[in-house]
Amino acid sequence: MIARLLAGAALAALAVGSAQAQQGKISGDVVKIGVLNDRSGLYADLGGEGSAVAVRMAVEEVGGKILGKPIEVVSADHQNKPDIGSNLSREWIDRDGVDVIVDVPNSGVALAVQEVTREKKTIFLMQGPATSRLTGDACSPTGFHWAYDTRALAVGTGQAIVKEGGKSWFFLTADYAFGHQLETDTAAQVKKAGGTVVGAVRAPLNTADFSSFLLQAQSSGAQVIGLANAGGDTITSIKQASEFGLTQSGQQKLAGLLIFLSDVHALGLQVAQDLVLTTGFYWDMDDEKRAWSEKYKAKTGKMPTMVQAGSYSSVKHYLKAIEAAGTDDGPTVAAKMREMPVNDMFAKNGKILPNGRMVHDMYLARVKKPSESKGPWDYYEIIRTIPGDEAFATMAESGCKLPG
Repeated sequence: MIARLLAGAALAALAVGSAQAQQGKISGDVVKIGVLNDRSGLYADLGGEGSAVAVRMAVEEVGGKILGKPIEVVSADHQNKPDIGSNLSREWIDRDGVDVIVDVPNSGVALAVQEVTREKKTIFLMQGPATSRLTGDACSPTGFHWAYDTRALAVGTGQAIVKEGGKSWFFLTADYAFGHQLETDTAAQVKKAGGTVVGAVRAPLNTADFSSFLLQAQSSGAQVIGLANAGGDTITSIKQASEFGLTQSGQQKLAGLLIFLSDVHALGLQVAQDLVLTTGFYWDMDDEKRAWSEKYKAKTGKMPTMVQAGSYSSVKHYLKAIEAAGTDDGPTVAAKMREMPVNDMFAKNGKILPNGRMVHDMYLARVKKPSESKGPWDYYEIIRTIPGDEAFATMAESGCKLPG
């Protein structure tokens, strides 16, 4: 009798232990995804609620659960302020049990959030920020840079324009981490291709009047005015350059170094036509991209940018890694993400370097003339595929000190 009671107690203890072990695989019994981005300012259109929609699409495709536990998506506005982004990230992780932070446009904010997620050993999936420092000197064991970076933009647009004869450059640069790095990386590629840099001027983030900066660029005599800015700043500077007739003489050319589909939509083809740009995604390249993008458009009324499509892709890969690893533990999932190739509508045979750089093909595109467009959102002609190994820096070139 006593033996049977002891055996029963042992089985009960084993059952409880097994249940606890199963429960322990997913912290807090829920996988929480935090989409942190600019939801009301100059980068809201390229990411914003659209990135949250894309993330929810990834969650819906796995049935809203992983390892039998629910997946929850939360979002917040970092207002393009590093201290707000950093504090929100810390609160999400410490108080709310957020397991992964997604998007985070604005390189200054992303560098601050990278510090928090490194300390907390939390996964950070970056779509919006551009600076190549995020996988360089500021790399993290749990940080992943997905859609593009300043180096890839420079290799694509910078080299292409020099080869077309645009040898002398002047930069109009957003005065913070992103703009500085984009100018540095593009200048390096311009010089590598045989061009020269004659000067630069730096404009504050969210500038309303670029006239004085554009006049400096015009008076430089450079053949190419490189716009090392993004989002609303790019739209405003291109519109004002057009109003000034800056490029109408044919002696100077504008180079938008980071242009999103949403920017072209806001500018209109009449103003944006013939701009050359580099992108990691365009909706109208193959059947798989078209099908996903049409679903996205049905939810938002817009075609996705590479940031929004990349948010979907990175979260899908993250959830696959949780499934494969059997846990949502940050370092364990990070290791699994690096082991697995990335194959989805965003990237084919993508690979993740030890520094967290997701290497995939990039595309050099030209904005169509109004007469060439067949309808709404038919904006790009893809000129060239840039192989991922050419677009992105190698682990050795990156400057990241993580074990390679």
